[in-house]
Amino acid sequence: MKYAKLTLCSAYKVGQIDKRVYGSFIEHLGRAVYGGIYEPGHPAADENGFRTDVNALIKELGVPLVRYPGGNFVSGYNWEDGVGPVEKRPKRLELAWGTTEPNTFGTDEFMKWCQTTGIEPMMAVNLGTRGPEEARNLVEYCNHPGGTYWSDLRRKNGSPEPYGVKLWCLGNEMDGPWQMCHKDAVDYGKTANEAAKLMKWTDPTIETVLCGSSSYGMKTFGEWETTTLDLAYDHVDYVSMHQYHSNSDNYLENFLAKGVETERFIRSVVAALDYVQGKRHAKKQINISFDEWNVWYHSHGAPFEKWSVAPHILEDIYNFADALVAGEMLNAILRHADRVKVACLAQLVNVIAPIMTENDGKAWKQTIFYPFYYASKYGRGQALQGIFEGSEYDTRWYQNVPHVDTAATISDDGSEVAIFAVNRDLKDPIELETKLLDFEGFTPVRHVALEGCDPEAVNTADAQNVAPIEKAPGQVEDKTLRTMLAPMSWNMLVLKKI
Repeated sequence: MKYAKLTLCSAYKVGQIDKRVYGSFIEHLGRAVYGGIYEPGHPAADENGFRTDVNALIKELGVPLVRYPGGNFVSGYNWEDGVGPVEKRPKRLELAWGTTEPNTFGTDEFMKWCQTTGIEPMMAVNLGTRGPEEARNLVEYCNHPGGTYWSDLRRKNGSPEPYGVKLWCLGNEMDGPWQMCHKDAVDYGKTANEAAKLMKWTDPTIETVLCGSSSYGMKTFGEWETTTLDLAYDHVDYVSMHQYHSNSDNYLENFLAKGVETERFIRSVVAALDYVQGKRHAKKQINISFDEWNVWYHSHGAPFEKWSVAPHILEDIYNFADALVAGEMLNAILRHADRVKVACLAQLVNVIAPIMTENDGKAWKQTIFYPFYYASKYGRGQALQGIFEGSEYDTRWYQNVPHVDTAATISDDGSEVAIFAVNRDLKDPIELETKLLDFEGFTPVRHVALEGCDPEAVNTADAQNVAPIEKAPGQVEDKTLRTMLAPMSWNMLVLKKI
């Protein structure tokens, strides 16, 4: 018998949900920048070349923070190429993705875009082909008021006030052989430590993110975290996680179980961080920046013209099943709100993204837009420590996978509860029985669902084939809310204190 029971108590809380867990990512890759957020001459472009139709969807999505400029791109990037008069900026061969980078959009344009959208910048520095010196120069350029070479150059380039960037990534995926100037754990740990030290000497108010393993499946996972963190502990605040899920083998039951891997990955990273803290007898706790996460497999191997500018690369067209897995990943992030303090959906526009554009045409919502939108809007405040029990199933890869995956939150003022639930079962509806131990006066007001779609259904510029529907929210009887979850569905339940 398939069943799902969730027990909630207002006193049982995981921790405060940092708004930055609803961040995203823009890399100089494909059409993420050029033809994505930036397309001078487009009918919807403003005076800076930023697409206002794209910005409107980003604002709707509720993204508070964006990581930039990479990604693999950053490991070969000279940030100085992207500042100053545009006509004097060099074009470069971009080795990470085999394209040509025109540098018509760079740090100054990104900061202006952040100011336009109200988004906080999260900058990454190049610790591949470059090092601590260039990293601290970029901090000086962005954050120092004036009176020095790099800060005065920023002022000369049209920005008299500092950008005030507070969050900095110390390179990207430096454990990966695909990365330009890949390093082993000891070399990277030493380099990151020195870079973070110089960066914080330049601006003591910043926070830094150490590169963790680029995936859970790396042979060096675990040892990489403990070695690099031990070397850089005093000067870093977060360790990164990156994870992408795939259904490339067309095994749907297994694909819908991928959320359990996200759960295991987070738990394993927390264990590694706490081990180093204990080993060092340190008071400071290191938290997680889950700064790349998504579903990614549709675009693998898609051809493009090498050395072209902003080609169509990594443009996954997401289907209904992908939206459910994205919802599971969000649930895992919320369940670990005490340690996951930053997270970035990778990426934001066109490149494995919730928002797609047509050059000179429309911007539109992919299927994965919706679970993120509702979590971003309603999954604020405190994450609740729900007690869950339910039926399970096995796949060739995973055992004891719950048929239903859940997360729950309560607003800071205690007046609203949100429950997010994914029914992984392909055929059967499952009743979610939510026991509300001490939520007197709370009434269900919404049940939003993604359901009833073919797993392969996709959205296009002209048709939202996968879109949320409103359902009857039900009633609480004997402190229990019973909700029927359709087979293969993502759901959000909202209760308010009346």
